Amino acid sequence: MKRLDEIFDIQYGNQLDLNKCVTCEKPEGYNFVNRSAKNCGVSARILEEENKKTFPSGLITVAMGGSVLSSFVQQEPFYTGQNVKVLTPKCEEMSDLIKLYYCYCIEQNRFRFSTFGREANVSFESITVPDIEEIPQELNAIFISDYEFKKEPIIDKQIELNTDNWKWFRYDEIFDVKKGKRLTKAHMIEGNTNFIGASKFNNGLTAKIGNTEQIHKANTITLSYNGSIGEAFYQTEPFWATDDVNVLYPKFELNPHIAMFLCTLLPTEKYRWGYGRKWDQEMMQNSTIKLPIAQDGTPDWQFMEDYVKSLPYSKDI
Repeated sequence: MKRLDEIFDIQYGNQLDLNKCVTCEKPEGYNFVNRSAKNCGVSARILEEENKKTFPSGLITVAMGGSVLSSFVQQEPFYTGQNVKVLTPKCEEMSDLIKLYYCYCIEQNRFRFSTFGREANVSFESITVPDIEEIPQELNAIFISDYEFKKEPIIDKQIELNTDNWKWFRYDEIFDVKKGKRLTKAHMIEGNTNFIGASKFNNGLTAKIGNTEQIHKANTITLSYNGSIGEAFYQTEPFWATDDVNVLYPKFELNPHIAMFLCTLLPTEKYRWGYGRKWDQEMMQNSTIKLPIAQDGTPDWQFMEDYVKSLPYSKDI
């Protein structure tokens, strides 16, 4: 293990205030990275700031406050807001996939700074993480590869996202909500079928099993109502879901792009639920989700698909 500052050169970012910057739309300007856990920390696009340098792409940004220790590899030149640190690898040949691994390692330390008023500034650089040579071979197989991400969108046009005319729909209007089935480790059989638990990591996949009694279909969405409440994932293969997970069977023609749109919206309701107020099957059926609508008042599935296809990296979905 090594200290973080032995692997990276660490510095504060530009310390800009967004309300003092001139915002703009792509392709003009530069990304403005703030202390957010969403959208790679990018909260706006701003014009060039006189006497302020931009940081090059490929560096890691880490929030010291707000969504503390939210860490991202920036794919475009950028400025930063207040209390964001920028990490430059001392090893010039470090790949983006290894940087993503270090982002994960950094975020695992956020519990140390979760207390209100306890930001990560003082002891951040002394966080210990694995040295590159210490990365297990199993992780090398996952994180170190020759795969090249396709940054280009499928649809080469900008689509505005305006929620003013969206409409609320009950879950049971658009989904059949089915409950998962409990399966203890003691009763798991070795196999190749995905077991989806109430986890926020790895698409909810927590094990591979050979049990076949309660298999759900692919092209569905899993939504946790216990454990990591509100975590939603699109499942592309048949699977067993634990009893802490509900499975959403679409009453419409679902595809990966629509699923990505929905899986972004579904977790926004997690704050309504917690210990003592479970988002169980009955409650979920009666819950509502706000969606864009077509001229006939039904969900505009084509808009959702096109919007996701217009985003960078949509060719990788």
